[in-house]
Amino acid sequence: MKPLVLVVEDETALVTLLRYNLEREGFRVASAQDGEEALVMAAEERPDLILLDWMLPLTSGLEVCRRLRRQQETRDTPILMLTARGEEADKVRGLDSGADDYVTKPFSPAELIARIRAVLRRSQPQLTSETLSFEDLMMDLAAHRVRRNNRDVHLGPTEFRLLRHLLQHPGRVFSREQLLDAVWGHDVYVEPRTVDVHIRRLRKALNSGEESDLIRTVRAAGYALDHPANQPAEQTETP
Repeated sequence: MKPLVLVVEDETALVTLLRYNLEREGFRVASAQDGEEALVMAAEERPDLILLDWMLPLTSGLEVCRRLRRQQETRDTPILMLTARGEEADKVRGLDSGADDYVTKPFSPAELIARIRAVLRRSQPQLTSETLSFEDLMMDLAAHRVRRNNRDVHLGPTEFRLLRHLLQHPGRVFSREQLLDAVWGHDVYVEPRTVDVHIRRLRKALNSGEESDLIRTVRAAGYALDHPANQPAEQTETP
């Protein structure tokens, strides 16, 4: 799954420019026009990186950054601050508020993309790696190949995308709706229970060698890729 960047910017023309350049470089893009909308979307969308303007309506980017760092859902989300305030003292304030990097306007789109990739490499190396692994499971993104315990695992296209998303966020519980958005996309209507069908197929393929089940089912919450030791019997069920 392509990394998701949440662009928080109130200038429509700049959002359009950023969206074009980010999507051309292989990112998915969501956008918010003010600080309050950004806080809601960051908690719901779970972006891989937030591109945050300093000067925003309702709530400043500086305050948004501080609040994102205080919230459980977003405290570890990489934040790159984008602003016209280029003085050293302003950069220090931005970084002290919790930003991972700081880019001043006007900026080069190529430099911005490079900085985004650098932040993602530091904070979430699995998003820029060509291989993903967990326990005895390995996914080669370049070869489109999955192996577990030294045997090939044959997956359909949807199961492959589903496993890739779980491998990119091990331990995190995703609801059916979140998995639908991440794997099928926002513009495709699929019944939430369809996720259960593909989870069942994925489990069957991964566990055909009688290995431990790595997919944790949490009642009324969703699914996660987790270590078998972290899967209490009272929290798990097979869909």
